[in-house]
Amino acid sequence: MGRRVLRSIFVSDMIALAVAIWLATWIVFGTPLPWRAAVPQGESLLPFSLLMFTGAVIGSYLSARSWANSAPRPLYGRAFGIVLFAASFTAIGLVVTRVYWSRPLFGWTVIIWFALVVIHRAIRRRRPWTESMVIITDEKQLAEDIRATPHATIVSVLGPADEPPDAAVDKDLSLVVDLRSVLSEDMAQFVASSSIAGQPIRTLSHVYEEHTGRLPMVHLAEGWEVSQPVARSGYAPVKRVIDVVAVVLTLPLWLLLGAIVWLVVKFDSRGSAIYSQERIGRNGRAFTLYKYRTMIPNAEPNGPAFARVGDPRLTRVGGFLRKTRLDEIPQLWNVFVGDLSLVGPRPERPLFVEQFESTIPFYSSRTLIRPGVTGWAQVNYGYADDEAETVEKLTYDLYYVKNSSVWLDLHILFKSVWTVSTGSGAR
Repeated sequence: MGRRVLRSIFVSDMIALAVAIWLATWIVFGTPLPWRAAVPQGESLLPFSLLMFTGAVIGSYLSARSWANSAPRPLYGRAFGIVLFAASFTAIGLVVTRVYWSRPLFGWTVIIWFALVVIHRAIRRRRPWTESMVIITDEKQLAEDIRATPHATIVSVLGPADEPPDAAVDKDLSLVVDLRSVLSEDMAQFVASSSIAGQPIRTLSHVYEEHTGRLPMVHLAEGWEVSQPVARSGYAPVKRVIDVVAVVLTLPLWLLLGAIVWLVVKFDSRGSAIYSQERIGRNGRAFTLYKYRTMIPNAEPNGPAFARVGDPRLTRVGGFLRKTRLDEIPQLWNVFVGDLSLVGPRPERPLFVEQFESTIPFYSSRTLIRPGVTGWAQVNYGYADDEAETVEKLTYDLYYVKNSSVWLDLHILFKSVWTVSTGSGAR
């Protein structure tokens, strides 16, 4: 079902691009037919069109490959990324090949195409697709987590030792099997027969990741299911370059904004404006994290404590700084020196790490990659203020550790902008 959705979106985007080129030609040259446009003798609009379509195809392919284990959704951020990639590809191609092109035609094509793909996604989001499935598992909670997602319709949940259905499952349904469950002989024969008959068979762990954006921790055996994808991935050095370049390019903005925040914090309450705290980073290495102070002096006389809603330790401006995440501006220095990444699991304090590693299985796996200023758990779950919530948050962190990619990072950054603008999850 998910692949059909991606193919449908791709076809619609290509049709939208064709319409955009047609309308842009009409606006710029007064004719809807590119081959009749008044261009210099011997020149043609065909190379420009081919470059746009080639960039669109490559951008769509990269976007589709980057979904990892997540249900494809008509996201505006993805549309922006595809259009931006195609426009950049075309611009570079025009410079290299020196073929004929028109600035107004290029501009109008990009503007109209982007408007059309956004409208197309807005229509699709009004009637979201769903995947209907039959699940075979004894982990009922995992099935309920999937049922709660917007793109899954569970027709029935069968136990691994239940009596199998009398007839074949509808071909429009996915048969989702929990590979950790020990199937009865009759149920195993039913699954094998369904597979031979061409029935879509999917694993529960994959479906769970795809629809929830979380990792089913009960399906982890020794932790290699997370560590092996990290070891095989070559994204870490690329991500490090992106972090440094992004910080350097935006440095003037952060210096100006940071100076304003520093003055506000300094005049709001006594004490240093910059607050430092030891955190645990990649591979368990301790480092000093910097942020603007949001709490009163000596706010933790009894030792470290979780942040909570309506925290009485906050200063007058502390709540606003946390809500807008402006208190985290100094952490860009941590990004620059390599303690943090822009995106990754949030680093925890040593006391909490020591506690959780002894009580929560696979908690240390979140340190396989560099922690981040923002992360998948932050934009989907927010803060955790006890051990039970920390376990829930960990399922998001481990999903990110396993599936980290440049597109997932971009998706998180777009969601972070929304989180900051709404103050969602702030404490």
